Amino acid sequence: QVQLVESGGGWVQTGDSLRLSCVCSGGIFGAYAMAWFRQAPGKEREFVGAISRAGTVRSYGDSVQNRFRITRDNDKRTVYLQMNNLKLEDTATYYCAADVNTVAGAASRRREAYDFWGQGTQVTVSS
Repeated sequence: QVQLVESGGGWVQTGDSLRLSCVCSGGIFGAYAMAWFRQAPGKEREFVGAISRAGTVRSYGDSVQNRFRITRDNDKRTVYLQMNNLKLEDTATYYCAADVNTVAGAASRRREAYDFWGQGTQVTVSS
């Protein structure tokens, strides 16, 4: 059974940086594409970024492009989300997700592609 645990959330000010981590237990981490999504109160879950299983392909949501970066360390079974220049609208619960049916070079933006989800970590940005 694949389990994902996020950490690194917190309360920051606009312009600050934060790095989220997601550790995967169970399964074969290096075989999965990984992604980050976020959900603000009253809004749908939004795609943030995804990374292919080898880390060679990345994709990002339009609102975070050029500010956020997704990376992974397959030896540590961990995916990261480096968030820079945080804005008020980045306030949300951030979830990592695993696509266990991925193929090489794939980093899907679709929520439906992901099979396992973490419990989320809260990020709050204030002015």
